[in-house]
Formats: sequence, structure tokens, C-alpha cells
Amino acid sequence: MPGSIPASVLPEVAAVVPAAATAPSGRLRRRILRNKALLVGGGLLLLILLVALLAPWLAPHDPYAQDLVNRTAPPVWKDKGSWLHPLGTDPLGRDYLSRLLYGARISLLIGISVAVISGLIGTAMGMLAGYFGGRTDMAVSFLVTTRLSMPVILVALATVALVGGSLWIVILVLGLLKWDRFAVVMRSATQQVRSLDYVAAARSAGASTPRILLGEVLPNVMPHLIVIATLEAASAILLEAALSFLGLGVQPPLPSWGLMISEAKAYMFFSFWLIAIPGTALAVLIFAINLCGDGLHDLLSPEGRS
Repeated sequence: MPGSIPASVLPEVAAVVPAAATAPSGRLRRRILRNKALLVGGGLLLLILLVALLAPWLAPHDPYAQDLVNRTAPPVWKDKGSWLHPLGTDPLGRDYLSRLLYGARISLLIGISVAVISGLIGTAMGMLAGYFGGRTDMAVSFLVTTRLSMPVILVALATVALVGGSLWIVILVLGLLKWDRFAVVMRSATQQVRSLDYVAAARSAGASTPRILLGEVLPNVMPHLIVIATLEAASAILLEAALSFLGLGVQPPLPSWGLMISEAKAYMFFSFWLIAIPGTALAVLIFAINLCGDGLHDLLSPEGRS
């Protein structure tokens, strides 16, 4: 039959088709394995996430239970340390390992929540400004300039001092203050995408503006959005630690790492581990998030995809 494939060739064709179908996934896997920053950062971040999720089962004690007789007990590697409290106890006699494990939940919750809130605000503003231009672009640029003129830490300090410090107040305040980078990057990325052929084709086919923005523009600017989200999550965690250290962030008895450092500052010359342990945990978390951001940037950039 004309145009039919000979029977002798069918096995070769059957072998080539799956290989061609799996080639993109194979290239992606190789790029990920070559991306050391993403592997190391992702591994550390996954470990911290698992620790946070499994905290109720990993924690040896109730993180809120006080034992005033056993205050500032040293960690197990110090003299008089005990495996009953492997990382010692805090100035109120609470188990430090348990509070450290539960503190990972607070930090990750703040980082993810702030990135989501600020990402929704900044992405919407940036995409609208980049797609429509004109007066919409001018209005968004004015708002971004106004926001950049206000230091985040000072505005957050003043707002939390007036309203009162709590976990959700800190998340809301930081989420409403950290959208500017999303807006700037999404505006620039949308301006590059809106003139491409597939956007023009969707517009010519009669697709609505929301359909074009959500179905055509957003998927193609998503790599930029993911990278910015990792950077803003790390920044939000540091800002929360600074606010908690100053007494205007997460309030006791929640086991925030910044609050743990604040509560231990009076003991830094006598029990240095009280500051070193949560400080090291905070540094490792920020390091892991930043490594993931760098790795995703390299992976999703045009040079990394080639």
C-alpha cells in the first residue's frame, strides 16, 4: 500500500518513538543533576521541610513545657550535658531541640505565606502594567516608586508597634510590603512576552484579556516568578527574625528562631549555644533558599535550557 511502513521497519520505529518522547525529560534530568546549587539547596530545604512537618513526632518534649529547676541546661556535648535535653534548655527550662524543630514551622510558614501574598499582589500589578502599558503602566510605576521610597523594616516596625505583634500580623504586614520586586520583574517579563506570536494569535482568535494573561502570558513568565518568590521568601524570614529579635514580631511563647535569639541575648556570654543554635538554623535555611533560587535561575534561564 503506498505510503505504508514496511513490516521489517516497524520494530525500529517502535524503538525510536519512545526514545524521542522521553528525550526532553532526559535532558531536564541531566540539567538538574549538573546543577549543584539546586541539588544542595533543594536537599537542605527538603530536609528542613521534613523536620518541620514531622516536628510533633521528632520533638522529645513539649516545646512550651517549662522546668524552672532545669533552666539553661547545657547541650549534650558540654560538661553536665544530658541526652534528656540534647540541645539543652532555654532560660525558662524549655527543651531547646523541641523549640528548634517547631521553630522551623514558623519560619517556613512566614516565608511561604509572605511570598504568596506579595507574589499575588506584585504579579497582578506587574502583568497589568506590562500588558496594557500607558496609564496603567504609569499608575503601577508610581505605586512601585512610592513603595520603594519607604524602608520595609521601618514601616514594618511602626505598623507592628501600632497594631500589635503576632504571627499573622507579621505575615500580613510583610506580605503587603514585599510586592515591589514581583511587580518590577513581572512588568518587564510581560512586556517582552506580549509582542510574541502566540499572544498575537490568541488575540486574533478572539480570546479574552483574562484568558490571554492567565493562559498565554503567565505560564511563560512563571520561571521569573519562581526565582523572585525564593528570594522574597528568604528576605521575609530574615525580616521576621529581625522583628522578633526587637520584640515586635512573633510573640512568646511561639518558638520563632528570631525570638529564641532575642530571649537568649542576655546569656550570650555565659551560654553562647542559646544564640548559636537558632542562629545557625536560621543561616542554614536562608542559605538553602538562596541556593535554590540561584539553581532555579540557572536552570530556567535560556542558557540553562539550551
